[in-house]
Amino acid sequence: MNTTDISPKWLAATPFMDYRHPAVAAFVRDAVGDAVTERDKAVRLYYAVRDRIRYDPYRFSMEPENFRASHTVQQGAAYCVPKALLYAAGLRSLGIPARPGFADVKNHLATERLLKLIGTDLFTWHGYVSLLVDGRWVKATPVFNIEMCERFHVLPLDFDGTRDALMHPFNARNEKHMEYVCQRGEFDDLPFDEMAADMVRTYPQLVAMAEGRGGDFEHETIHQG
Repeated sequence: MNTTDISPKWLAATPFMDYRHPAVAAFVRDAVGDAVTERDKAVRLYYAVRDRIRYDPYRFSMEPENFRASHTVQQGAAYCVPKALLYAAGLRSLGIPARPGFADVKNHLATERLLKLIGTDLFTWHGYVSLLVDGRWVKATPVFNIEMCERFHVLPLDFDGTRDALMHPFNARNEKHMEYVCQRGEFDDLPFDEMAADMVRTYPQLVAMAEGRGGDFEHETIHQG
């Protein structure tokens, strides 16, 4: 792709992707280390977000500040949307065009507590990142940390910068895991108002109870749907 086709918005800092914040800058710098190539930087940052920021769906909150990349770094745990925004922010800080993307997925291996709380196995606004590396767009999903994968027998989602890294349809036991239901698209920034309205309609109980304090998700028991 010619550089003239790259929108400045795909490299811009935003209130949600606040990569100029010292905490985000330090996280990216430490994650990338001595990597030189664009691809190596993107891959190292992917694994840092995937594994250093623990996945916790109970960090859910509809307060805008909880979606900021800086908040996610400082908390050290988040669910898929803030983790995707942190990865996109870090990529942009490295000069790699990135857009947060969203899809609705059916989770066949959610925990009993989580299913009871949200009332469905349909997870709307699942977050991932679309990034332009080595002249082509690829998708990456830095969501489930390695410890969570081992605990729930989920196949770790690896990324090499050349191929899409999207949720696995089956787990390590060949049981159904994630099923993509629909794509919501990719955006220049988090479409917060649209997402929030959908969350209120879809998960009223979760939204009402959400405090963003987190839970003990990794020690729960999986329910196979």
